[in-house]
Amino acid sequence: MLAMIPDEPSVAELQRDPLPLRGRAAVVTGVSRRAGIGYAVARRLAALGASLFVQHYAPHDRDQPWGEDPGGTAAVRAGIQAALASAGAGAGLHDLELDLAPPDAPDRLIQAAAQACGHLDILICNHARSGGDGPLGDLDAGLLDGHWAVNARSAILLAQGFAARHDGRPGGRVIFMTSGQDLGPMPGEVAYAASKGALASVTKTLADQLAGRPITVNAVNPGPVDTGYPSPEAYEAVRLRFPQQRWGAPDDPARLIAWLVTDEAAWITGQVINTEGGFRR
Repeated sequence: MLAMIPDEPSVAELQRDPLPLRGRAAVVTGVSRRAGIGYAVARRLAALGASLFVQHYAPHDRDQPWGEDPGGTAAVRAGIQAALASAGAGAGLHDLELDLAPPDAPDRLIQAAAQACGHLDILICNHARSGGDGPLGDLDAGLLDGHWAVNARSAILLAQGFAARHDGRPGGRVIFMTSGQDLGPMPGEVAYAASKGALASVTKTLADQLAGRPITVNAVNPGPVDTGYPSPEAYEAVRLRFPQQRWGAPDDPARLIAWLVTDEAAWITGQVINTEGGFRR
């Protein structure tokens, strides 16, 4: 009996579309600073033809050592708009300042994005509460609940709202962001590690539920990325743990995320993908 030869893609299908996200709309959270991963992701998606709805919450950054973007929201928008213009796909840009901690905030964001864009194809939950954490002995219910509300609860509710409004067209994508908390300890960051660990753990469950929609669900651990937060001492100590002797840059995970939301990654779901440049713990 002769072996069946599977249908093979045409040569045209093997060639990459320079604008694979043309006509698609993406929600990206945590896009508040040009030094951040969210900004790098938004620019990548814009350059691939997608319309963008970005969420930011500058008050969180103001309370952290790294501070808010020196150019403010206007500079962030301008950088994304430049990527949109270079793509020439006629895509749009919308943004919303919103604290995702309140229980109703995730649905408000998804409603606003759906109204602005008409339909939603991609959700990237890049936002996070960081800082103000501690080890055992320094924890209380408020600290734990605060990290859970922003890092885990809001992301799950965002995925729920996105799935409810997705119209079933091909290309549905949800991306969570984790922090390598399952690969090694995160000293002094119990609340953060617990909340990010919840997203890693729930990825397979949500991917299974949404597989028939069709919506893929994956999580990305970007590893240590220099977004302006490390002290000079921490920067040097961590740098030496990379084979290439450099920290990750925001565009390192952004390249992976941008690929995961294209049709080329349609067969990948339920995965926690580590992109750490060989980081040695």
